[in-house]
This record gives sequence, C-alpha cells and structure tokens, in this order.
Amino acid sequence: MSIADRILKLRKEAGLSQEALAEKLGVSRQSVSKWETGNVMPDINKLVAMCELFGVSSDYILYGKEDVPPKSENPTTELEEIYIVEKSNEETLEEIPEKPPEEEPEDKKAKKSGPSRKAKIRAVAIVLATCLLFVAIIPFPLGGYKRLWAKLHEDPVAYPYVLVHGMGGWGESAGINSISPYWGSTSGSLSDYLRGEGYKVYEATVGPFSSAWDRACELYAQLTGTTVDYGAAHSAAHNHDRYGKVYTVPLYAEWGKETEGGQMQKINLVGHSFGGNTIRLLASLMEYGSEAEQQASPDDLSPLFEGGKGSCINSITTLCSPHNGSTLYYVVDRDKLIPSILGLLQVAGGVTDVIDGGMIDFQLEHFGILSGSEDTMSLLNDSFMSGKDNAFYDLSPHGAKELNETIKTVNSIYYFSYAYCTTEKAPLTGKQTPMLSTMIVLMPIARMIGTYTNTDADAPVKIDESWLPNDGLVNVVSAQYPTGDEHIDYKEDTEIERGIWHVFPTLKGDHGTVIGMNGNVQQTRTFYTDLITMIDALPRIK
Repeated sequence: MSIADRILKLRKEAGLSQEALAEKLGVSRQSVSKWETGNVMPDINKLVAMCELFGVSSDYILYGKEDVPPKSENPTTELEEIYIVEKSNEETLEEIPEKPPEEEPEDKKAKKSGPSRKAKIRAVAIVLATCLLFVAIIPFPLGGYKRLWAKLHEDPVAYPYVLVHGMGGWGESAGINSISPYWGSTSGSLSDYLRGEGYKVYEATVGPFSSAWDRACELYAQLTGTTVDYGAAHSAAHNHDRYGKVYTVPLYAEWGKETEGGQMQKINLVGHSFGGNTIRLLASLMEYGSEAEQQASPDDLSPLFEGGKGSCINSITTLCSPHNGSTLYYVVDRDKLIPSILGLLQVAGGVTDVIDGGMIDFQLEHFGILSGSEDTMSLLNDSFMSGKDNAFYDLSPHGAKELNETIKTVNSIYYFSYAYCTTEKAPLTGKQTPMLSTMIVLMPIARMIGTYTNTDADAPVKIDESWLPNDGLVNVVSAQYPTGDEHIDYKEDTEIERGIWHVFPTLKGDHGTVIGMNGNVQQTRTFYTDLITMIDALPRIK
C-alpha cells in the first residue's frame, strides 16, 4: 500500500469526503485528490496535520508501520527528519526552513551543549542516504534500491484513453478517417490534438454494424494484438465463423502489465453512441467471463471469456449511448436504417462513395459478407439484418433489454455517462420538436423520435413520454444509464465511487455535437481535456 493509498484509507475510515478533508487541512479538494492518486506528495505541515487529525504516527502514513505509538511527542521534528529523505530529489537540506529558537533563561543557555538540530538532521540524512546507496549496489531479492525508489517516487502511470466509435462509424485505421475523422469530425482530429497536449490516445475500429458482442470481441483482439475470437457458442448460435481478423500489433502493448513499481497499466474506455454498449460489454466479459463459452470450448477458450480481468480497465465513459436502446428502431423502416446512417455520415463528413470507394470496412467476413462487393447492400439488408447478431437489433429497446441482462457493472471501474438533447417541448402538442441548432439531416429523425410512444400491454418495452426528449438518434432517458444499474446524478461536490454510474447533467446539442460534428472547435476540445483531467485525478487501485 502506497502513501496515497494510506491517505485515502484514513480519509474513508474517518468518514470524510475529499471536500471535508480539504476544508480541515486548509487546502483545495484538488490537492487532496492529487495526494490520493500519488500525483503530488503533501508537504510536511499537511502531513503533521493529518497525523493529528487521524490519530496516527508519521511512520504509518509514510511507511505503513502500525507497531509504533499512535502519535509522536514531536511529530513535526520526526516528519522533517523522515521527509527530508523523501524529498531529497526535489530540494536541498538548506531549503528546509528552521523554526525560530525559543527564548531560554540565561542560566540554561550556558548548560546547553551538543550538536545543533540542523546538524542532527544532516547526520540522519547522511546515514539514510548511505544505507540506500549500500542497498542499491547489493543484489536484493525484491530488486534493491531501484524498486524501493520506484515504489516511493514513481509517477502514476498515465492510463491511455481508447476511443470506440458508434454504429456506422470508424477509427483511425479506416480510409475515410484521413478525409473526415470520426473523433473530431469537422473540428479536426481530436486524437491528434489530445496527443499534442501530451495524452496517450488510441482509436479502435470495429464493425460499424456488428452486434455489441462481436464488436467487444474485435476490440479485445485489437487491444491485445491477437486473432478475433467470437466464441464457439456465440458463433454456432448465430451461424457465422468463429474467428475473424488477425491483429499482429496490439493497440496498446503495455495493457495489463505491471511497471517496475508494481502499478498495473490500465486503460480508460470512451464510447460514443453504440460504442458505449460495446465497452460496457467488454468490461463485463473481462471481469465475469462467459459461462456458455467456457462450456463450449474449455480447451481453446479465448482469454476474454475467462473472466477475472476487469481490473485492467480504469474507467468507462459513454457519450450519447443507447444503453436502453433507441426508438429510432421503431420509427425508421428496417430496410432504410443502413442507408439512413450511411447517408448521415456522408453528409456530415462531406464524403461520397463510402461503400464503393472502400472507405469503410464493414468487417463482416465472418458472415461471408465482403465490403465493396456488388451484393454488399442486399446481403446486409436480407441476410445480416434478418438475424439478431447485429447493431440494429441491439439498438432496439427490446434488444437492448436482452443485452443489459448479460452486462454487469464491475466494482473496480469508474462509470460516467453524458446525454445530449436537441429537442424541446412543443407548446401545443406536448411532444418534442427539434431545435433550430439541430443538424439538418437529424431534424426529421429527432421529430419522429420526439412523437413516438407505445404503452400497449403487448409492447415489448413500454415507451412513455419520458422517452420523447432526444439528441436526434438516441433518447435522453436511454443515454443516461442502463435501466436497473445503480446510479447517481453528478454534481461538483459528488464523491466519485467505483462500480456505479455517475450521470452528468444533460447537455444541449445533437448526437454529433460531442464528437465535434459541426460543433465549436474549442468547446469540443475543452470537453475532452476536462474529462481527462477529472479521470486522471481520481484515486487509483493497483
């Protein structure tokens, strides 16, 4: 357990929020957050104050030693002597301020002898430095001084951000991305901008119309640099090949490995639209595995279906995601869904010949459908769309309900969701009508979703008026959180917890606003830098 972990543990045991502890210590909440993530080490005065507040010794906070007296008679001196070594790589001994000497009677001054306090501190520092140097040159079972130093001083690993596109979308590896980036869209490549700011960002490219299951399997293979394994049981149930593309180079080679200091290298997943359903399912499979796949192929089981790996993911953020489906499925004819989505992307991105030009790979070879062939569209509509193993079925409220029964949140992961709304209540009808700021190609769909309800007894899912507000493709109520999952409404003073959804206030905009489609460049970039800053400041567990 690190210093940051012990501060977090003490705060939790004292029943204090980050804001409450910050107030007691006279610092900002951000300072407490940085202490608990290990980004910054508190100064001597704050360590002394924490020792007194929590009733523990400095040895406990710094080294985890519990077999010492609860409090030192002189905690300030004790901490200064220990802390000087902890901070020796940042400041010199001469920079540590001395306390002004107290006035003493003249008769006692004459009796005073021995080395000064400053000399004692120097002596302690020299002895400890010598011991550390001695350890450094002797082979140690645990890696010696280097491992110890890494444990104490290593900067927290910068968890990268993996962006997963929605239905009909693409990542950096798609040909269309060089003309119209999905992430950033008309605002310019978001990934390039974030990398320029020093963040690690990767973009996945998964089947644009594939089911959440198939996309999760493809995402896992890309991250690990392996062959896509859709699972023996799943493939047999949906009559397609078990194996798909081969990825020889992992998207993030260090994923799941430990640094020299013992920190696991995790990832933060961000999913737009149907990408949110994809990353939720990936996390659930990573942690809980698949019993059906374990029984179907025990001898050649994909690691994805084994379970026990949920801790490799730090956070999940969904943007305009149809957690509970979208009534788009009910208001647009099935045979018009694919042309509608592709048409939207072509108009928004200013791209033509998406299919014939080979700009988007449908990644449906396991179904026997080759992108760019003459019968691609007919196969998509007649063969692929007639089954349940596709994005359109998962997009339906009844399909999403089935999917949600297989997805569970993971207790070690942070969950965040953002919903957008581009409609407003019409004064005469009480239905939802699109705002003038809505993208033109989304206006008709926003209007249809904003008027559709179905509360009949035989309806697969009851669609009442709470489903009417929407972003042009997804209902707001669906984008907030999966029905049945634990959730809280996020506010500035909300203490963020793992394993539950933090639902941010609904923002104004349509389905493309959050990815920079016809949006303000600065607002788009600020949204993501603020999101990353918040996530990077969260407490971590190894």
